[in-house]
Amino acid sequence: MTFDDIRHIALAWPEVEDGSSYGTPALRVRNKMLVRLKEDGDSLVMPGVPPEERDVLVEHQPQVFYFTDHYRDYPTVLIRLSKAKRHTVEPLRRRHWRTLASKKAVRDYDATASS
Repeated sequence: MTFDDIRHIALAWPEVEDGSSYGTPALRVRNKMLVRLKEDGDSLVMPGVPPEERDVLVEHQPQVFYFTDHYRDYPTVLIRLSKAKRHTVEPLRRRHWRTLASKKAVRDYDATASS
């Protein structure tokens, strides 16, 4: 996967907009960060992943998921895009999007997706 793949998928969701964070491309929902590209150009900073879940992801797929000391105390996991598959990354992003988007946007999206 690439950040462009991530971007293309996420921009189809309501309230997602292009942005930047720490000088890197990012996607935002209602002015809150959905994801951003890390400075290495290959890692996705994925907030909204509790430390317990992050630890399981890192243990089971260390080639894809990791974190640095900087993120140790935050509900965030780093994802190596060059090693990631859409079916692995998508549920995490969609779940985080649901926490950031308005209830109406989520309802409308769910109604459209189920029809």
